[in-house]
Amino acid sequence: MATVSPGSVGESDGHEPVFHPYHHPAAGWGAAKSVTGFLAREGEPIIGPRAILKMNHENGGFDCPGCAWPDDMKGLHLDICENGIKHVTWEMTHKRVGREFFAAHTVTELSGWSEFDLENQGRLTEPMSYDPDTDRYVPISWPDAFEMAGRALRELDDPNRAAFYTSGRLGNEATFLYQLLARELGTNNLPDCSNMCHEASGRALQASLGTGKGTVDLKDWEAADALFILGVNAASNAPRMLTALVEAHKRGARIVHINPLVEAAARKAIIPHEFLAMATFRATPTSDLNLQPRIGGDMALLRGMAKAVLEQSKSDPKALDHEFIERYTSGFDAYRAVCEATSWAEIEQLSGVSEARIRAGVDIYRAADRTIVSWCLGVTQHEHGVDTVREIVNLLLLRGNLGREGAGPSPVRGHSNVQGNRTCGIDHRPTEAFLDRLGQVCGIEPPRAHGLDTVATIEAMTAGRVQVFIGMGGNFALAAPDTAYTFQALRNCELTVHVSTKLNRSHLVHGRRALILPCLGRTEKDMQRNGIQSASVEDSMSMVHLSTGMKKPASPHLLSEPAIIAGIARAALPDSHTPWQDYVGDYDRIRDTMAAVLDGFEDFNRRVRLPLGFRIRQPARELVFRTPSGRAEFSAAPLPQLAQNADVLTLATMRSHDQWNTTIYSDNDRYRGIKNLRTLIFMNTNDMRERGLGEFDKVDITSIARDGSTRKLSGYKVIPYDIPRGCAAGYMPEMNVLCAIGDYSTQSDQPIMKNVNVRVEASGR
Repeated sequence: MATVSPGSVGESDGHEPVFHPYHHPAAGWGAAKSVTGFLAREGEPIIGPRAILKMNHENGGFDCPGCAWPDDMKGLHLDICENGIKHVTWEMTHKRVGREFFAAHTVTELSGWSEFDLENQGRLTEPMSYDPDTDRYVPISWPDAFEMAGRALRELDDPNRAAFYTSGRLGNEATFLYQLLARELGTNNLPDCSNMCHEASGRALQASLGTGKGTVDLKDWEAADALFILGVNAASNAPRMLTALVEAHKRGARIVHINPLVEAAARKAIIPHEFLAMATFRATPTSDLNLQPRIGGDMALLRGMAKAVLEQSKSDPKALDHEFIERYTSGFDAYRAVCEATSWAEIEQLSGVSEARIRAGVDIYRAADRTIVSWCLGVTQHEHGVDTVREIVNLLLLRGNLGREGAGPSPVRGHSNVQGNRTCGIDHRPTEAFLDRLGQVCGIEPPRAHGLDTVATIEAMTAGRVQVFIGMGGNFALAAPDTAYTFQALRNCELTVHVSTKLNRSHLVHGRRALILPCLGRTEKDMQRNGIQSASVEDSMSMVHLSTGMKKPASPHLLSEPAIIAGIARAALPDSHTPWQDYVGDYDRIRDTMAAVLDGFEDFNRRVRLPLGFRIRQPARELVFRTPSGRAEFSAAPLPQLAQNADVLTLATMRSHDQWNTTIYSDNDRYRGIKNLRTLIFMNTNDMRERGLGEFDKVDITSIARDGSTRKLSGYKVIPYDIPRGCAAGYMPEMNVLCAIGDYSTQSDQPIMKNVNVRVEASGR
């Protein structure tokens, strides 16, 4: 049994934890106060506001390195949010981590620091190599670093002994070069953060509609009559969505939130750039109905909605869009049969929501001519994530909510370019058509066998089958499941290489040899041979646009991500005919090659320079379905049978508000009323009472994996919260230790990080 003891910034600083339920509007003055305090704490009262005036601008600005919500289509000059400002300020910090810092601290010492303290040291300034004799990182020149990485790759007896990981921060041009490096080397081992977040969405949408992406854009959000938001904490994870919700309410659209926790964005909000609302403290409702399914109960709730619509169609033919179903779909009769065969008693039991409440949601759905359904990780990080997303599509198809303005599926991607990474080739299961075109255009012979995803890469490192791990951005050691297992997997490598802007846990959990390669941030000027370069990104609604840094680099020794990839490639592939150096000198050359390889990127260099860029064509939006039947496919999957053991709770891991992925800005979670505490578990008051627990009591949390193994966190504090019976929640990455490496979805191969079986008992029992 793996055991981890907690430690958190607030408690270690001597501040007592505080819990006061939050009842104020999302954003508004709370966000303004938080941003002001953050800028003051970081000592950036000037450059932070300057960044605000350049972020998410259509001409000459840089794209927010945070979430993937689309830029305002009307050219709004304050298209920003609290988390975006914090993210940018965190990157623009004046603090530096150079050779003097590493000389003063061993890796063993740094391993005892908190995640906040590690990143709070500031920006990395030069390449570093791990010295096992001194247990310290020491400076290394860029040529020597490239040679170390290149030699390790050259000397592998099988290219599949290397894995190339990327987070969603990588721009499209660097992404394309990165996958080209891996495939020219001879492997499709391209695990990425999508394997842990929206893999289920991509597979479900591909099966249902023949596309791995949502079909709507921001104009559709502005035209929808109803918005259904599932498994999304918008105020923290996609704060700019608040603007869309407020505007939707003002024009009379109905909004339904479906989530085990009623988050701040599901109540009311004040948008900071609405000066009158700020001045008068006038909040706008952001929800007409909140439904709280049990964790993992979304699919049963959606099935209930579909069942109700089908029942109503017997007396009211207009309940269904019969013409759409007949012309554009397949499998309707089987789906209708499975809905009719599912009893309301089963739906209520599996969803945790009453029939009356579900029908209240159906009333809103029926009254809307145009409906969008949006979702995030609360839907996907389950065993049945693919089936649940397909159930979303089923519900939309019943009333023809596809292929027209204001309607369709809309997954909310978390990181700024995670969708662009997949579009531009980061895929361990590439299609034959993509590989054919890549080989023809780039003059290589791409490997055809599928590669390893994130979970399989960790298992392969543990078994010694992967010896070289390269990570482009992110904090792989903490983002991945089963922390102790992942740590050992990384330590089992011959070489680990991390391309980063700041120090994090992944630099301290390393292979026998290790490199830290510091790169430019998105806010910084990227000067190359042909002048300042811009990189492109793709938002969660398929808009591709340019991002141009504004700030002097944190160090003269930083390289761009394309330059780092090219440096490794030239060392690893000395006989390559790929023009790596020319690509780095002028990113237009990369884009020209991408235009010849990637569907939808034709005339790339011209279109990406248009105001707001361009939108990648979505065939399903035009009712062209690249499925085997040539139609949109209904799915008739059975409902998942959830755990019934009264002694076991279902735990979902999630982020706090003052956090971005594994980056933690503080131990506060304003929208959930928490201060000075991260090592906590939210529980229903009745579940607490049954266990004899009170607020802030210390507990041990033990997870039970499918194979019967257990993992444990000790000394966590209990917080009573409005969450369904039998459910609990707590923060990642701390709780990732509870997520067993073998507990991944058989549908998507995603780690099941929002459906963990746990026992909770008072510490010391």
